[in-house]
Amino acid sequence: MFKIVKYGDPILERPCAPVTEFNTKELQELVEGMFETMYAAKGVGLAAPQVGISQQLTVIDISAGEDPAQKLVLINPQIVAKEGLQTGEEGCLSIPGFREDVTRAWKTTVRAKNIYGEDFEVTGEELLSRALQHEIDHLHGILFLQHLSPLKRDLIKRKIRKLMKAGEW
Repeated sequence: MFKIVKYGDPILERPCAPVTEFNTKELQELVEGMFETMYAAKGVGLAAPQVGISQQLTVIDISAGEDPAQKLVLINPQIVAKEGLQTGEEGCLSIPGFREDVTRAWKTTVRAKNIYGEDFEVTGEELLSRALQHEIDHLHGILFLQHLSPLKRDLIKRKIRKLMKAGEW
């Protein structure tokens, strides 16, 4: 299990390097550790930079561990198509305690590699679409805060700075 990096750590706002080595014991252990960390934190997605690793890797399970068939590992993912719009509440394991409405595509298609380096595509609607977009944003150094109005974003950042000063972050 890993420690989740919180907002304020520069790794969260930097683009990640592509994964170049596949089918390794290290990659398998990283993926397993990320799922374990995500489930322990009650999340539905976790990107490598959220555990301090600047690589294009994310894990998603919108069933939160209820359905093993829904586990997704996306390496070097790229969004290839988006359709429609949806607005819904989003949070982030790296920004605990803050949730806001974010507008994203209703349907998203992503091309990625699996842990063996094989290409595949996945299309998600509603929550899966939202999770795909949110996690892929992480790999480009983008946090959900950047999808909020400047006013809401500044308010949250001020609250976090206060928590940091108080030693509660």
